[in-house]
Amino acid sequence: MNLVRYNPHRRMAVTQRPATNVFDDVFDGFFSPFVMGQDARRQSQENNLQVDIYEKEEKIIVEAEFAGVQKEDITVDIKGKILTLGGERKLDEEIASENSYRRERNYGTFARKFNLPFEVDADNISATLNNGVLKLTIPKPEAQKTKKITIN
Repeated sequence: MNLVRYNPHRRMAVTQRPATNVFDDVFDGFFSPFVMGQDARRQSQENNLQVDIYEKEEKIIVEAEFAGVQKEDITVDIKGKILTLGGERKLDEEIASENSYRRERNYGTFARKFNLPFEVDADNISATLNNGVLKLTIPKPEAQKTKKITIN
């Protein structure tokens, strides 16, 4: 995934679609909690991790919500330009399924990958976890930093 400016109105844009697709979408949404295809399951797992990515001065900031995930269960991997964030929400075993009225929260492992605009030196990244929000500060490499030129 490349960094693309977020447009909150993207889904509200009117598109022309055949009526059969609209009809199918209604039933796909209805049955998806019970029967999920591989693509829908992957999309659901990716949607479990909400992120904000923005540029500030000479660094990229990534803030990701990890509500209900212990620090030990969070993974952050960097390989070249690819940042992978993941974790595992563990199911509370004290609550038996026969005593449960409703379970809407997702459990299990999840991960998302992001394609950064430059290669990252993993040793220079700082990570903090505060109130369930992981904040990564990724400094830009020297080649990517803005250089001021003095006019003579």
